[in-house]
Amino acid sequence: MEFQATSIADFLNGIIEGDPNATVNNISKIEDGKPGTLAFLANPKYNKYIYETDATIVLVNKDFVAEGEIKATLIRVDNAYEAFASLLDLYQQAKGTKSGIENPSYIDASATVGKNIYIGAFSYIGKNVRIGNNVKIYPHVYIGDNVVVKDNTIIYAGVKIYEDCKIGELCILHAGCVIGADGFGFAPTGDGSYKKIPQVGNVILEDQVEIGANTTVDCATMGSTIIHKGVKLDNLIQIAHNCEVGENTVMAALTGLAGSVKVGKNCTFGGQVGVAGHLNIGNNVTLGAMCGVTNNIKDDKVMLGAPAMDISQAAKVVVVYRRLPQLREQVINLEKELAALKEQIGLK
Repeated sequence: MEFQATSIADFLNGIIEGDPNATVNNISKIEDGKPGTLAFLANPKYNKYIYETDATIVLVNKDFVAEGEIKATLIRVDNAYEAFASLLDLYQQAKGTKSGIENPSYIDASATVGKNIYIGAFSYIGKNVRIGNNVKIYPHVYIGDNVVVKDNTIIYAGVKIYEDCKIGELCILHAGCVIGADGFGFAPTGDGSYKKIPQVGNVILEDQVEIGANTTVDCATMGSTIIHKGVKLDNLIQIAHNCEVGENTVMAALTGLAGSVKVGKNCTFGGQVGVAGHLNIGNNVTLGAMCGVTNNIKDDKVMLGAPAMDISQAAKVVVVYRRLPQLREQVINLEKELAALKEQIGLK
């Protein structure tokens, strides 16, 4: 399928610079641009590629200032990255989607299923499950008893949703993620063994939540583990029992939250962040990669390091850390000088 520059500009409310009749039939990264493809430039680090790319059309921000000749047709938009994402949505829709119920699959007689759905082969839908309209359930999905899945949600292959969990509208659950597994609750006994504490709560995913591949969100011991609207979780993340993650928070891969952590709205967690149990993270908090959080964090903080510390303090620590070899040499030299002085004055 081909798209013309004028059509793309109309869809994005953009301004064309170059050939309005230029056409593309695929997409590419700007550094690997090929004729007939559309690319975008949003990060100034990639500015150099726009002068050498072979992409036919490039989306740029309206404030982009060219410093040389550009072969490609430009379409200026308010936000090139967001505009490119909108085009990818359009491209995905043009590819079409699956529909219908494949066999073999099992749907309990007490389950209710909405209109225009897709259920892939070898899927299991338990008792009293309620599935909304336009839901896509790919093969080998398990949906336990009493689960609710609301409209326009996509559940990819191999996802497991335990009983009583609630999944909102427009959610995306990627392959292999597990929603509602038991929280890690064990009581030590007198003989040194551990007695399992029954986990009788559930998980609630609000609308527009995306869960990455092989990520786990454990059910609450009692009550609910809650992932609020607009949260995006990367692959291989662990959210423990009774946690709560605020609206529009994003977490990168290998992050782990221990039990009963409360995270505020609009937070950003880098990769491999670890948060100890029963802590509160405020709103608009940024945690750099590999942060180790052992204390509560107030709103609007940027934290780095393990243990996590304010970015201003972390910067000072980094300066000292880089100077450690030099400081070590200074200490050794001082020890030698002190030993020489002691020998001069006859001290042992």
